[in-house]
Amino acid sequence: MSVETQADLETFQDVIDQLGGVPPSRILLRPIPGTATEADAIAVHEKKRILCELVDGVLVEKGMGYIESMLTIFLAGLLQRYVDNHNLGVVTGADGLVRLFPGTLRAPDIAFASWARLPDDALSGGTSVPDVAPELVVEVLSRSNTDREMSRKREEYFASGVLVLWEVDPRARIVTVYRPGSTPRILQHTDTLEARDVLHDFALPLDQLFGKLDRRPGNP
Repeated sequence: MSVETQADLETFQDVIDQLGGVPPSRILLRPIPGTATEADAIAVHEKKRILCELVDGVLVEKGMGYIESMLTIFLAGLLQRYVDNHNLGVVTGADGLVRLFPGTLRAPDIAFASWARLPDDALSGGTSVPDVAPELVVEVLSRSNTDREMSRKREEYFASGVLVLWEVDPRARIVTVYRPGSTPRILQHTDTLEARDVLHDFALPLDQLFGKLDRRPGNP
C-alpha cells in the first residue's frame, strides 16, 4: 500500500472497500492493516495455521468452505495426474503462496506453472514464496468472496502474466473462464472444461466435477 493510499484511508470501512468489500471477519488486525509484510503472511501460516493473502499491507484470510474444498481436491487431483503424466511442470494448492508483485501474495486454490516459468529456487527449498505467475489459476468461490474482490484478483493475476483463470462457482454449478483481453466464457454442467494452449488435450466434462456434489450412499 503506497503512502498516498494509506493517507486516503480514514476508517476501517475504507480498508474493506480498498480490498474489494471482503467481510471484516477475514481481515486480520495484527499486524495493523497497512503494515503487514510478506514475512507476516508466512509467519501467521506457520505459527497459527491461518492461510492469508497479502494485499496492500493487509493480511486477508483466504475464504474457504467444505464443498469448495471437496471440488478443489477433485480438480487438483485430475490436473496433477495430467501434468505429471506429461511432465509439464508443477501443480500447487492454496497454501502454495505466490508472489505476483513485491508485497502482493496470492493463494489460488489451484495453480499450474510450467517448468519454463518456475524460478530455480522454487523446488529447492530456498524460498517459501516464489516469484512466479502460473499459466493457469483456479479459484473455487466461497460464500465470503465478493465480486469486487474477485475482480481485483483477476486484474492482478493477468497483470502478472497469468494466461487462464477458471472461477468455479459450486452453488451456481458453473465455471467462468477468464483470459486477459477476452470476453469471459460461462460453462454449464453440460460443457467441457479445457485450456488447450496451456494444458494441451486436458478435458473435463463439468458434469463429472459438479456430480461430486450429488454423491450419496447408493448413488456413486
